[in-house]
Amino acid sequence: MEDNTIKFVVPEDASAEMKAILSAVYAALNEKGYNPINQIVGYLLSEDPTYITNYNNARSLICKLDRDELLQELVRHYLFH
Repeated sequence: MEDNTIKFVVPEDASAEMKAILSAVYAALNEKGYNPINQIVGYLLSEDPTYITNYNNARSLICKLDRDELLQELVRHYLFH
């Protein structure tokens, strides 16, 4: 096993697309009466898309995102905003 740390890099232009998709998924979950935060966290932890409703194409939208990149962007936003 190497002692070197692997560097993970998210493309610069990915942030705007992630925000748009996450906002649309949040809105769809909210409109259907789910707790959007709980459902999105469930998806992120399990990678099981059934946590996300099919309403307004939300499930297929969130599946377009790379989960690791999304988690990195969420952590960055939490720490710096």
